[in-house]
Amino acid sequence: MVNMDFNFFMNDVVRQARQEISASGYKELTTPEEVDEALAKKGTTLVMVNSVCGCAGGIARPAAAHSLHYDKRPDQLVTVFAGQDKEATEKARSYFTGYPPSSPSFALLKDGEIVKMIERHDIEGHDPMAVVQKLQDSFEQYCEEL
Repeated sequence: MVNMDFNFFMNDVVRQARQEISASGYKELTTPEEVDEALAKKGTTLVMVNSVCGCAGGIARPAAAHSLHYDKRPDQLVTVFAGQDKEATEKARSYFTGYPPSSPSFALLKDGEIVKMIERHDIEGHDPMAVVQKLQDSFEQYCEEL
């Protein structure tokens, strides 16, 4: 009985995490094909690697939402879910050349090439507004004005 309750709880946590990032305007990519299609597009793409950990819910997802209130932002906002959509996450991480797997994390790509990575160690233990600043600094450097 305890295992069933835990599974129900985890499914609820995952559902809420998915809804929270989608409500912020990020498109969920759940298959490797969706990842390739999204990351092949010209322009800038912010990939948020979502997870169920506390720093994702308390820092990364709020930062993902609040960072968008800025004059410059990526052309495309997408997300993969580490530990849930494993093949999609693995495919997205294959674009993050030179960086080890990290979740939560943010990768900014320009024309399919990584230009900025904000890893878990840049998120965990930091204030959400510090992560917002890191994201907006990368938008300032690599993105066009809206």
